[in-house]
Amino acid sequence: TNKPAAEMAARVEKLVGGYSVAKPVISTFHSFCVRVLRRDIEALNIPASTGGPAIGFRKDFVIYDEHDQQAVVKAAMKRLGLDDKQLTPNAVLSRISWAKNHMLDPQEVYLQSADPKMERAAHIYEIYRKELRKSNALDFDDLLLETVRLLKGSAEVRERYNRRFEYLLVDEYQDTNRPQYE
Repeated sequence: TNKPAAEMAARVEKLVGGYSVAKPVISTFHSFCVRVLRRDIEALNIPASTGGPAIGFRKDFVIYDEHDQQAVVKAAMKRLGLDDKQLTPNAVLSRISWAKNHMLDPQEVYLQSADPKMERAAHIYEIYRKELRKSNALDFDDLLLETVRLLKGSAEVRERYNRRFEYLLVDEYQDTNRPQYE
């Protein structure tokens, strides 16, 4: 979390102080990814064939909190005519987060569904993803996924970060999920 990262940064500053030319970057996965995306997310954009604006996220994206996410899921459920007593928005968001942490897109979730509830959750996930993109918004899990996509998809961006960061230390590495590992 941010608090231990700030504490670690203070400790490193105290140890390194004036001995280092470059100050080390110490942050959580999510805050590091926000920095990368604010600078470079537009490298993922696809030029519009009509000469209009590119298709993708802009650098001024917003980060949806739990309340924003629930609103999008509830609207998707209403659009699909689903009763939120049988499949709650929290359960859907939990499934979406699980899928993102396993780097699964909505179609993969649908194909792996073992029951009708999970099939409906996959449909909601697809709508959710489209609505976030339309709103130039990312959720907490997207910060990791879009950074992975960016670093895999743009050789220029990847090489710049490879030159910038010669060493990387991940605290509690055994607790990373797939997007963090990637």
